[in-house]
Amino acid sequence: MTDFLPVLLGSDANVYGMARSFFEEYAVRSACICKRRLVATQNTRLLAEVAEEPCLEEDAVFVSTLLGFAKRHAGRSLLLVSCADGYTILMARNRAALQNAYRMACPSLETVLALDMKERFYAACEAHGLAYPKTAGCTAENYKTVELPFDFPCIIKPSNSMEYWNCSFAHKKKVFLAHSRAEFDEITAAIYGSSYRDSLVLQEYIPGDDNCMRVLNCYSGQDGKVKLMALGRPLLEEQTPEGIGNYAAILSVRDDALMEKIRAFLEDVGWKGFSNFDMKYDSRTGEYKLFEMNPRQGRSSYFVTASGYNLAKWITEDLIEGKEQGLTIANAESLWMIAPFGVIRKYLADKELLRKAEALRRAGKCAHQLFCREDFSVKRLAWYLKSQLNYYRKTARYYGNKGLRG
Repeated sequence: MTDFLPVLLGSDANVYGMARSFFEEYAVRSACICKRRLVATQNTRLLAEVAEEPCLEEDAVFVSTLLGFAKRHAGRSLLLVSCADGYTILMARNRAALQNAYRMACPSLETVLALDMKERFYAACEAHGLAYPKTAGCTAENYKTVELPFDFPCIIKPSNSMEYWNCSFAHKKKVFLAHSRAEFDEITAAIYGSSYRDSLVLQEYIPGDDNCMRVLNCYSGQDGKVKLMALGRPLLEEQTPEGIGNYAAILSVRDDALMEKIRAFLEDVGWKGFSNFDMKYDSRTGEYKLFEMNPRQGRSSYFVTASGYNLAKWITEDLIEGKEQGLTIANAESLWMIAPFGVIRKYLADKELLRKAEALRRAGKCAHQLFCREDFSVKRLAWYLKSQLNYYRKTARYYGNKGLRG
């Protein structure tokens, strides 16, 4: 195989999962380029190099940083992989400047922007016959007077995740749930009292526990055809303000009818590279309703690799080896966790799902996102054990809290 170096954009748990995937499949250590190094990628042997640039989100800095890195690694094939929405947008916007230095799977800027912004994604769902929750929106100008076309509870989330990430206010959460107009007014006033100025997405609440959610990770090749699809059933979501909407544990499952709809959608819009869909089963209508599409693999996407379908394999065969690939549908049961199993056991109300998870765990068909035996060190083990114990505390503190309080 050609000597290649995976270059991962970001430094969170998603980056660690991708670095682990590349190491397990090819015994290669990745490089990481990020604004700052987060705790998930500290004290790891899976990264050969980490380059930090606080202004990486600026186009000129992004291009100069990546071209400088490429120059220092002349002679190697560099495989550029985005691990966050904003980096995918930067890659798409600066494709012309980077395409001679890097191999990368990235749609056009127009395609990314048409699907990453939530309102535009719902318009695409409408055009392709995909179900989504009843949705409205508000702006900094009309949030005080906006009328909702559905009853409370109401989900409140930013349309522009990149801008929202950079704002701050007391009790900020990734997603809010308002049970009344008074709570709605309090939450929206707090958001627009910060530096955030883009629109908000307002949605009906789909009833059901976390295990009614589904997460789908896909890879589409340079020919625009979907090559890999892997579906997961979350057992529990994370509960911290910054973690709401991220998953704490996932069972690998399969639903051919659902995946066929998404495959047709991705190929119709001409998608290339990784994509990640979050959705929830609505028992009132018998449909899966899509919440969002992320222009990258999901934060929890290591569950795909752990089930036997290594994500690194598909992008490497496509971009580095140029292999012909058909469509692969993941079809293996496994359990993925980022939280300790004790937390899952305590908060997963569905006893049948819990028995299945326990059986997979006993059978050894279980993977922990941030624990890799090949990446052992005393420092990393100490951090990992401390973070696992911390899950009990923070889950108990924040469980069920999606309002504007601590």
